[in-house]
Amino acid sequence: MTVALDKKIKAVSKLLLEKQLRMATAESCTGGWIAQQATRFPGSSDWFDCGFVTYSNDAKQRLLGVKSATLEAHGAVSEAVVREMVAGAIGKSSARVAVAVSGVAGPGGGTQAKPVGMVWLAWGVQVGPKSALSISAKCYRFEGTRQRIRRLSVDVAYDGLLALLKKS
Repeated sequence: MTVALDKKIKAVSKLLLEKQLRMATAESCTGGWIAQQATRFPGSSDWFDCGFVTYSNDAKQRLLGVKSATLEAHGAVSEAVVREMVAGAIGKSSARVAVAVSGVAGPGGGTQAKPVGMVWLAWGVQVGPKSALSISAKCYRFEGTRQRIRRLSVDVAYDGLLALLKKS
């Protein structure tokens, strides 16, 4: 990865530690890459709780509680699904901050409605145990190879985490 990503991850870790929060990931198209980038750093166990790699729809349902009705209505690559993935990651871990990603990394699998490079990300935070979960989501259209689309997804995931933690 890049020096810029390393700086983002270090900034995310610093904010998580300052706020006494832990994070989790819920990943599909990145296959655990967001979690792997966090755990490259010594001491990450102080702020990183766990990662869910839920590549199949069945895994999204079983491990994160994504509703089958949501998957049927919107498909795995959708705002509704990544929002449920974030909620599931927070609900099934000791983390209070999470990022979720689902997309079409290619080279195949794209459709006219959901082309290769379309990636949905969501970020969520629950500051107190009884506070409401705040979730934001955004769709991206990345171009390039499968590797580039996945790498850009990881980079943007940390941009969103940094922005979320700065405002919460």
